[in-house]
Amino acid sequence: MPVFKAPVDDTLFILNDVLGYERYMNLPGFADASPDIVEAILQEGARISEEVMLPLNQVGDQEGCTRHDDATVTTPKGFKEAYKQYREGGWLGLAAPVEFGGQGLPYALHVAVGEYMSSANLSFMMYPGLTQGAVAAIHEHGSDEQKAKYLPKMIEGTWTGTMNLTEPHCGTDLGLLRTKAVPQADGSYKISGQKIFISAGEHDMSENIIHLVLARIEGAPEGVKGISLFIVPKFMVGDDGALGDRNPVSCGSLEEKMGIHGNATCVMNYDEATGYLIGTENAGLKAMFVMMNEARLGVGLQGQAMGEIAYQNAVAYARERLQGRSLSGAKEPEKKADPIIVHPDVRRTLMTIRAFNEAGRAFMLWTALKSDVAHKSEVEADRQQADDLLTLVTPVVKGVLTDKGFDHAVMAQQMFGGHGYIEEWGMSQYVRDARIAMIYEGANGIQALDLVGRKLGQNGGRAVMAFFKEVGDFCEENRNNEELALYTKGLKKGLNDLQASTMWLMQNAMAKPDNAGAASTDYMHLFGLVALGYMWALMAKAAVDKRASGADGKDEFLASKLLVGKFYMERIMPETSMRKARIETGADTMMELAADAF
Repeated sequence: MPVFKAPVDDTLFILNDVLGYERYMNLPGFADASPDIVEAILQEGARISEEVMLPLNQVGDQEGCTRHDDATVTTPKGFKEAYKQYREGGWLGLAAPVEFGGQGLPYALHVAVGEYMSSANLSFMMYPGLTQGAVAAIHEHGSDEQKAKYLPKMIEGTWTGTMNLTEPHCGTDLGLLRTKAVPQADGSYKISGQKIFISAGEHDMSENIIHLVLARIEGAPEGVKGISLFIVPKFMVGDDGALGDRNPVSCGSLEEKMGIHGNATCVMNYDEATGYLIGTENAGLKAMFVMMNEARLGVGLQGQAMGEIAYQNAVAYARERLQGRSLSGAKEPEKKADPIIVHPDVRRTLMTIRAFNEAGRAFMLWTALKSDVAHKSEVEADRQQADDLLTLVTPVVKGVLTDKGFDHAVMAQQMFGGHGYIEEWGMSQYVRDARIAMIYEGANGIQALDLVGRKLGQNGGRAVMAFFKEVGDFCEENRNNEELALYTKGLKKGLNDLQASTMWLMQNAMAKPDNAGAASTDYMHLFGLVALGYMWALMAKAAVDKRASGADGKDEFLASKLLVGKFYMERIMPETSMRKARIETGADTMMELAADAF
C-alpha cells in the first residue's frame, strides 16, 4: 500500500520562518490562529489525511462510483463515513466567513491542510473543494436572502455544491452555451439543458447539492455578454431551511475516466429545474469567475499534492529496492546489491522532484497569504497590491504546478521500474489522477494565454511590475550576503530573462498575436521558474538566518533546505535562458512550420 506522511515541519518552516506568518496578525482571523494553534490544526489535518483519507484512496480508484436506475449515485466504500468525519471536524468551514458558521481562519491555513488531504485522496477532496468554490461565489454575488438560506448548511458541509459550465459542444468558449433560463412569475427561472464533466454532480455524502449553473435567459444577447448564473438546488429549500421536493435536475450518466474514479463526474440534465438568479442578469460570467479562480488555485494545489505523494513513495522504494552496485563501489557490501538510491540518475530524478515540490509548497502559501491580504486588509493600497499579484499568478499556479505535478508523478513512477505500472503499488493511480489537473478548470494552454493576453497588460502592467520589484528588491537587499550569493545571482539572472521576455511580448503581441500565443506556454513556465527560484531564495535566507540564531535540533533540517535549494539554483534555474531564447526566436518558425504541416 502506498505511504504518505504530511510535510508538517516543512509547512511550519515556510509559514513561520520564510513568509513571516506573525507579520499578518493584524488581519482578521489571524489572531485566532496563533502559531501554536496553527501547528495543532496542521497536526490534526495530517492525522486525518494519513489515517482516514489515505486508506480509501486505492479503494476509490478500484471501486469508483455507481449510478443507479433512479439516477442516484453512491460513492466508494468508506467515503460517506470519511466525509462525516471531515464535516464534523469543521474542515470545510476552516476559512469560511464567521457570520455564516465558518471559523474565519486564514486562507493560508486552509491551503496548507488542503495539500495534505489532496495528497492522501484527491478524488475525495474534490467533493468539499467544489463546495468551497460555490460558497465563495454565493458569498460575493448572492443576495442577503440567498446567503442566509444556503451558506450555513454548505459551510458546515451538510450540503455540498457544484460548478456547471461545460456542455457537450462548449468548453472554454462559454459564449456558445445553450442551456436556457425562462423567467417565471414568482421571480424564479426554469432551467433546461445539459452539462457535462460536472465533478460531484450527484452523490450520497450530503443531504442536498447546490448547483451553480450558467445559462442564457431567453432574449439575452449572444456570446458571453448574455450569460447569467443561477442557484439550482437538488432539493428545494423552504424559507425555514427545510428540504422540500426533488428539483428536476438529475445525473444522466457517470463519465468513464482514466483517473479520479472516486469522484462522481456527471452528465447533468436540467429539465425545467427551478433556479434562482445570482446577481444581475447577463453578469453570470463575472460571478462564476469567483468560483473559477478559487478552483484554479485549488487545482494548482492538486498538482502540488500529487507531486508530493508520488515523490514520497518513490523515495521509500528507492531506499529499499536492491539493484546493481554503486558506480563508486559497493555502498552496502553485506547485501547482494545496493539500493537504487545510490545511482546518479535516481538521485537526479528524486532531487528534481523535491526541488520543485518544496518551492511549489512555498509558492502556494505565498499566494494564499496574498489572498488573505487582498480580502482582509484594512489598507486599500495593500489590498490592491495583493489582489494584483494574486490575479497575476493564478494562471501560473494552475498551469505550472499541474504540469509539473504530472511530470513528477511520471518521474516517480519510473523509479519503480516494472512495478510502476502494477496497480498495487499505487504509482499508476497518481499518474492517472494527476493528468486531469492539466486539463480541467481551463486547460493549461488557456492558462498561458490568459497570463500573456490578459494578466500582463492589466492596469498598465501594474501587477507584473510589482512582482519584478519584489524579486529585484530581494536580490539587491541581499547581494552582499556571501552565503546567499548563489541564490541572489541565479535569481537575478532569471529575473532579467523574465523581464526581457515580458518586454518582447509587450512589443510583439499586437503586431504578431500568433507569435505571442505560440510563446505563451514557454513564458508561463519561465515565470514559474523565476517564482519558484524566488521561493528558494526566501527559504535559503530563512535557513541561513535560523542557523545563525542557533536553532536547536534544526541543523540537519536547515542543511537539507540549503542543499536542495542549491540543486534548484544550479540545475534547474538556468532553464530560464532556454525559455527566453525559445520565446524570442522560435515563435515565427514554429507558426510557419505548423502552417505548412497542417
